[in-house]
Amino acid sequence: MASVASQSAPPLGRLAEHRVHPAAATGFLLVLLAGLGFAAVNIVFDTRDAGEPLATGAFLFLGLALVVALAFEFVNGFHDTANAVATVIYTHSLRPVPAVLWSGGWNFVGVVASSGAVAYSIITLLPADLVMGVGSAAGYAMIFALLIAALIWNLGTWWLGLPNSSSHALIGSVLGVGLANQLLAKGVGGAAGVDWGQAKDVLLALLVSPAIGFLGAGGLLFAMKRLVRDRTLYEQPKGDAPPPRGIRALLILTCTAVSFAHGGNDGQKGMGLIMLILIGVAPTAYALNRTMPDSSTSAFVATAARAKATFLARAGDVRVAPVAAATILRQAIRSRDADHPRVHAALAAEAEVISADLKEYGSIRRVPAAATPNLRNEMYLTLDASRLLTKDTARADGLFPNGGARAVVAYQDLLERGTRYIPTWVKVTVALALGLGTMIGWRRIVVTVGEKIGKQHLTYGMGASAELVAAATILLAQVKGMPVSTTHILSSGVAGTMTADGAGLQGATVRNIALAWVMTLPAAMVLAGLLYALLLAGVHVAGLG
Repeated sequence: MASVASQSAPPLGRLAEHRVHPAAATGFLLVLLAGLGFAAVNIVFDTRDAGEPLATGAFLFLGLALVVALAFEFVNGFHDTANAVATVIYTHSLRPVPAVLWSGGWNFVGVVASSGAVAYSIITLLPADLVMGVGSAAGYAMIFALLIAALIWNLGTWWLGLPNSSSHALIGSVLGVGLANQLLAKGVGGAAGVDWGQAKDVLLALLVSPAIGFLGAGGLLFAMKRLVRDRTLYEQPKGDAPPPRGIRALLILTCTAVSFAHGGNDGQKGMGLIMLILIGVAPTAYALNRTMPDSSTSAFVATAARAKATFLARAGDVRVAPVAAATILRQAIRSRDADHPRVHAALAAEAEVISADLKEYGSIRRVPAAATPNLRNEMYLTLDASRLLTKDTARADGLFPNGGARAVVAYQDLLERGTRYIPTWVKVTVALALGLGTMIGWRRIVVTVGEKIGKQHLTYGMGASAELVAAATILLAQVKGMPVSTTHILSSGVAGTMTADGAGLQGATVRNIALAWVMTLPAAMVLAGLLYALLLAGVHVAGLG
């Protein structure tokens, strides 16, 4: 059967030839500058309130690092957010400018409403030594290497019009830096610097979610055809005419859902990287959650005391001096093996130190600049090492009976609140970067999703099915704290609806998307690893580290 796509004019028509009005370009630049200015003002106030204003050189360096991180989210908008508006633009449910503004607004809401769990699930892939030493030369080399590598790959695939995954690119870059760091350090075990347990969970989510998109969207369209008999729902867009009112409302609703879900999941990736940068350059203001109220200190100290008693019970007669505890916990995290008396004793020792610090200063908010990095590292080490013991709930109950497991988990929750938070201004700035990226790069991806995946043009029902399943899958992943690819879930969903409808798939496009999916992780890993090695060598040559 001849393909419908080859027999009719592309529904995008004049939309694909749309030119940017000078006033729109001016507004775009003004919003961009306003976002950067908003970030700068907040940094100035935050560091001043923390009692450690940044020197001009440090402020400019921080600005450069933030621009690179926001550029990643901007390019993310080229790829992933463009998928959210693909259906409403392609079907003429909304014109391009209102569509991207609407999508950007719901991305904004999604980012601001997010918890940060996805952000830190990616950060925990990195070696603990690099995360805790993010303010060192090696830490800055890490950040720039993984960001630049992900940017290069994203821009290249966007130029080719391929719905590539920014999530894959970033996670590949993170793994590449972790492996390169371990190999350059000539550490025992070669790749032990990467948390392969966490990597397995993240990669499994990236692998399974497109299959859910394909099967779920195909199944939903199949069910819709038997339950909803409106023939118009299963027709292709006709010229530049918008769909009937009810179908138009449905497509706008699905675009809204995908935009909100995308903001809540993908926006967190940039947020996590920005927090790493802020912690490195301005630790006094950002290494600890200074928004925690003073009233939380007594609960923190009491919870730490219960956790300490639980750890000591498991340690037996073994005791560890506080000065040796950090080294023991680092090794436990490196080896992913924490169930040893010395590790339990080290966790107890760190719990005592953390409690003593909080008692001395009164609250996290009042911790002085000089003590901030040490306290943050103590809390970070304790959190990550203790989670090795409680990741398996059944095993944790066996290790810590009589309510001990609950005491340890409660302590972990407080440690997480104290070290892992994201200021509202970071969320707002990331949301702006995502939205602005969508306005620049939507055309290439919209054409691919609408016309080049299947052998016929996308119908209204296909678009609605793919987007509903994509939104549900992304939101579920966010609840679980797992990063997923909006691009691949939605592209797979469109392919699933084409298959369920008997339309068939365009082999060349599907092959190229699959090739980009397969190649992204290894390519990003190699790029990031090489960049990290080069930047680290440059740092050493310059005598900076």
